Amino acid sequence: MRPARWARDGAAVWDIAVPSRRPRLPGMRMAGFAGRTTDVIDLPVVPYPAVTLFIDLGDAMLIDDARGVRERGSVVAGLAPRGARGHGKDVECVQIRLSPEIAHAVFGTALSGSVFALDDVWSAQMPDRLRALDSWDDRFALAEAALTERYEVGRAVDPEVTFVWQRMVARRGRVRIERLAEETGWSRKRLWARFRRQIGLSPKHAARLVRFDHAVHRLAAGESPAAVAAETGYVDQAHLHHEVKAFAGITPAAVAGAQWLAVDHVAWARSTGL
Repeated sequence: MRPARWARDGAAVWDIAVPSRRPRLPGMRMAGFAGRTTDVIDLPVVPYPAVTLFIDLGDAMLIDDARGVRERGSVVAGLAPRGARGHGKDVECVQIRLSPEIAHAVFGTALSGSVFALDDVWSAQMPDRLRALDSWDDRFALAEAALTERYEVGRAVDPEVTFVWQRMVARRGRVRIERLAEETGWSRKRLWARFRRQIGLSPKHAARLVRFDHAVHRLAAGESPAAVAAETGYVDQAHLHHEVKAFAGITPAAVAGAQWLAVDHVAWARSTGL
């Protein structure tokens, strides 16, 4: 596969590879990245409504977060890791996004709020096995097969939790938790407890994350903060500013230019949501 090339404003030049077919595992997306620059790359990790695996194939990229967690090499970013940043030169990695209900079955637990060493939750040999392969498609196929095998023997989340998560994504976070509880037949208290235990965030926080993701992609597309706030369910522009700062640790203006967000239209062009 010949990767697509992406560059912006004299920053790092990225070669981006995508699978030639959509992964068979539902809620899974993959892309390959190779970044070249003469300086150390310092990129904010913009939170996304998925558990994200960064399988390092290069010079041991460092990722840290606002909690003071620092992991070098291959890592997993749980849901909504506040203030996470990536640092490195000649970055090369396979990035895999798993919707949280799929990630729970794969890893046997909910992952949220921070970054984790990959070998704490998955095979320590996987980066070397991927690095030994010559093509991105072969790497994608190996990663997909390994994750699918774990998913098939893993413990699925409750169907009601899956329903609520998927409804949040479909409605871009603009949901009422009480109404969703009614639709599942559960009490609000029961939904809150099961959802938090299996997804890793409360339903309200998860809905905020999904809405944030929709908003920042519109900001990255060049829309004004005022228009984005008005059309994505925020009370006003100040509310949008507060939410972007809360999730990403940077301002709406800064998040609109974040490279790992700006390349989404290339790396995840086949994605229609998780």
